[in-house]
Amino acid sequence: MVRATIIGSGPNGLAAAVSMARAGYEVRVLEAARTIGGGVRTQESTLSGFRHDVCSAVHPAALASPFFQAFGLAERIDWIRPAISYAHPLDGGRAGIAWRDIERTAAGLGVDEKAWLSRLRPLSSHIGGVVDFTGNQMLRVPHDPITAVRFALRMLDQGTPLAERTFRTEEAAALLSGVLAHANTPMPSLAGAAAGLLLAAQAHAGGWMYPRGGAQRIADAMTDDLAAHGGTIETDVHVTDLAALDWGDPARGDVLLLNTSPRLLRTHPDIPRRYARAIDAYRYGPAAAKVDFALDGPVPWTNPDVAAAPTVHVGGTYEEVWASENAVAHGIVSERPYVLTVQPSVLDDTRAPEGKAVLWAYIHVPQGSHLDATELITNQVERFAPGFRDRILAHHSVPASSREAINPAEIGGDILGGAFTIAQALRRPTLSTAPWRTPMPGVYLASASAPPGPGVNGMAGWYAARTALKDAGTRVSLGDLF
Repeated sequence: MVRATIIGSGPNGLAAAVSMARAGYEVRVLEAARTIGGGVRTQESTLSGFRHDVCSAVHPAALASPFFQAFGLAERIDWIRPAISYAHPLDGGRAGIAWRDIERTAAGLGVDEKAWLSRLRPLSSHIGGVVDFTGNQMLRVPHDPITAVRFALRMLDQGTPLAERTFRTEEAAALLSGVLAHANTPMPSLAGAAAGLLLAAQAHAGGWMYPRGGAQRIADAMTDDLAAHGGTIETDVHVTDLAALDWGDPARGDVLLLNTSPRLLRTHPDIPRRYARAIDAYRYGPAAAKVDFALDGPVPWTNPDVAAAPTVHVGGTYEEVWASENAVAHGIVSERPYVLTVQPSVLDDTRAPEGKAVLWAYIHVPQGSHLDATELITNQVERFAPGFRDRILAHHSVPASSREAINPAEIGGDILGGAFTIAQALRRPTLSTAPWRTPMPGVYLASASAPPGPGVNGMAGWYAARTALKDAGTRVSLGDLF
């Protein structure tokens, strides 16, 4: 039987592993950490009984993903579907609230009702076309060209200074800026607009859902399927040199799929000089400094709707959000940073002891930063939730400089697999119609550093596996495997 070796057990690595196992390969996964899951791990980082997500927490991309739809992820684990996808508090108890119901969201934005609907309803009502356009690569004709054009026009609208004239209320402007800031790029930017508009559209389509019990449930479901098809996972195996790795014989059909940073490809003994230069030129972006909080009760947000929202963007007005993100791009961390927070225990009672709560929070920082973000995050949350500091029982801080030790794919603490720019959306990590294939026989890149880029969607893993199978003479679709 031919062998497929996968390095890394994040969602893309497991997607590749499941696909290859179902295609008849003998599959083994090598994971550097002691536990599986990569960016979808859940652990007790603070106190016993408080379960925190290590990296990603809320997964709007997962259930919209063609791979996970074919895999049946919605049926394999218990999902929480919030009525509020995300919220954005402002001073004075005000807030922008992104309800899953787009009409309700727009109605709460006053004079900006029509502006919100005109920008997001054409995308949320055709979410399949949006996912298709953004979820592969741009070197092909989209399946839904009308939606692709609409999306591109809104990218220009929100990814340029025109965005400042979009809304008249602070609530609407802040609400959209908070979701666009997920991309960790200067604002405004076309790349940030692309990422944010996809997320905002998903907020009003399927909603920002998350697994009951934590992100680990995603990895566990995929691991169960892999085991059912004969695959194995070895943990505590840190591969740093491909030349020393016994992964089989590519001449007989064995393949190697990397759910890693492209830098690992640099250690392959047969890497062509031109490809090596492309890997060296691939850029990594700003990083994340994360803090997990164990709380003696829910976060005391001033606004009651914010208290009911699992995801909260804490950053004040859109001008403050822009200033914070642009400061990071210049190597500075704002005293009032944009804070991406998740409070899963508002709807998931498995995440903390009865009456207690957990809060997941991170800020963007320059790559490799040693900053402990605890105080900055605490001050920002306290600004909109007076009394938050008094509810902290314990916290666990992970500076950007420590993230690479936890997950070797996060170079300098970059959790997106590389700087998220328009150039690197096309050249990720090389300009190609099949960027998952490398010049080395039998070696494929199956990580967020390949299209479609970051997000828990499994698509880079599936595309890498599909390319490997095609090169071996087997053309398969998701429908053939699941």
